[in-house]
Amino acid sequence: MPHASAAVAQGDDRVMATDGAQPRVLLVEDEALVAMLIEDQLIELGFEVVGPAATASQAIALCEDEHLDGAVLDINLGGGQRSDPVAEWLTRQGIPFVFVTGYGQAGVDGRFGHAAVLQKPFTLPELRKVTWEHFG
Repeated sequence: MPHASAAVAQGDDRVMATDGAQPRVLLVEDEALVAMLIEDQLIELGFEVVGPAATASQAIALCEDEHLDGAVLDINLGGGQRSDPVAEWLTRQGIPFVFVTGYGQAGVDGRFGHAAVLQKPFTLPELRKVTWEHFG
């Protein structure tokens, strides 16, 4: 489904879509504790979280079934998988995404040079900044 409505910052550090709905963000992260932490942070920022998905195939299934305004993708997933197929799908649909990784920009496939990269570990203000810039 295509990128939906734009998001705007609220005075209390949360975001809200211009149509009044919470922006829906896909979360792809294979480590359960990290996924819970990022999910909590996204909720605190005012996003509705879709997922989390631990594999690329789970994420693509969610992409096909859900309306999304953006995505937060861990680059390296368990079992040697990467989130590149998800990034490809999102790019084709015009849905913005950011990568989160412990490897920084060096871990990003060159096809996705347009995407922001947030180095793990990151803070809530860093996540707020990158999501507002890329999903708003």
